[in-house]
Amino acid sequence: MNGIRFRLNGKDTCYEGSAADRLLDILRDEYDMKSVKCGCKEGECGACAVLIDGVLVNSCCVAMGAVDSHEILTVEGYRETARFEALSKAFADLSAVQCGFCIPGMILAAEALLSKNAHPTEQEVRTALSGNICRCTGYNAIVNAVLNAAKEGDGLW
Repeated sequence: MNGIRFRLNGKDTCYEGSAADRLLDILRDEYDMKSVKCGCKEGECGACAVLIDGVLVNSCCVAMGAVDSHEILTVEGYRETARFEALSKAFADLSAVQCGFCIPGMILAAEALLSKNAHPTEQEVRTALSGNICRCTGYNAIVNAVLNAAKEGDGLW
């Protein structure tokens, strides 16, 4: 069986389409990953963020051929973890969610940071989230939620 083989949210997957197809479109249309949203189509807003081998990337800028033999994590897969629960609780407790459009990307940006630095400074959180645009909540509540999750979820990351 030919195709592009990768792991999506922990499951072996094979995509039989074109290597030039955009990861964003395939995740949404073929694999029903609705947390991955089309915002800007230029890699500027972070609404389409996913983790590829633990690295935060904008899926609108990735061709399917580039994911061969890699691990992709979306919020659909991440939400099954204790780490997600800690972040989700902190976002809810600190009113860091309004419309929700940007939140999957923010959550994955936070995971990418916390998995490498379990005790970030405020500036490190702001830098890690800087590739994600939020038009509703503003960034203070989101930054505070990530800092709170790091503190309350000590030992998870």
